[in-house]
Amino acid sequence: MYVARMTLDELIAAACPIIKDSGWAFYFTPETAARGAALGLDPVQFYVMGRGGVLGDVESAVVSAAFGYFNPSLVDHMWTAGRAIVSPRVAGAAFMECCIAHGELKLADAAGLAEFVAAGEKVMAATEVDAFALFAGTAAEPAATSAAGRAMQIVTVLREYRGSAHLAAVRAVGLVSKQAHYITRPNDAKQFGWGPDDAPTITDVERDAMVEAEALTDRMVRSAYAALDGSERETFVSGLRAIQTALAA
Repeated sequence: MYVARMTLDELIAAACPIIKDSGWAFYFTPETAARGAALGLDPVQFYVMGRGGVLGDVESAVVSAAFGYFNPSLVDHMWTAGRAIVSPRVAGAAFMECCIAHGELKLADAAGLAEFVAAGEKVMAATEVDAFALFAGTAAEPAATSAAGRAMQIVTVLREYRGSAHLAAVRAVGLVSKQAHYITRPNDAKQFGWGPDDAPTITDVERDAMVEAEALTDRMVRSAYAALDGSERETFVSGLRAIQTALAA
């Protein structure tokens, strides 16, 4: 009997939202906060220094450009203060270690983990790093040796993959990331360092451009996910769903 296989579009539509929502699960946990405190950083400083630390000892404008969405003044404040306390590369390595540790804590009993990791490694191997500096730096961190740690790491790294593609797509359609932020998550403006006077005027022109940017983002990551065959696509998505459930438990 013929069994319909998941198409590439269906794979991206199913996988990318879970990756987006799950890849940051370790960012502000008590364990991550404690690791940051041991370095002398508060949780937000550790987030900025840890996530951006893979870029090296650069100026804050480089980190802000890689992050997008945030008010550059907030990134500058956190990066400059954190950089005076700890080396960015030390913070970046520690942040990834927190990612791996969170996976080992939460995902050890997740179903289909080995199969998910195998499929995830195929996607990772098929990614292109050109123009995606933050993704390239994150992907270059040492791989976890445990299946649970590597699974969490793959989700986090693939989140940076689509995030980097997204920023490039936003610029390609004529938007800047502040506009994208106010279209997609206006209620989080303060959290990202924007004040009442920073809000841009958003019309249907910008909203239509954002729809175009999302579609372009999907096209930009297609080649990596196309590395999976039909059965691997099912395995990858079912693994992601098991990871999502385990992280929420």
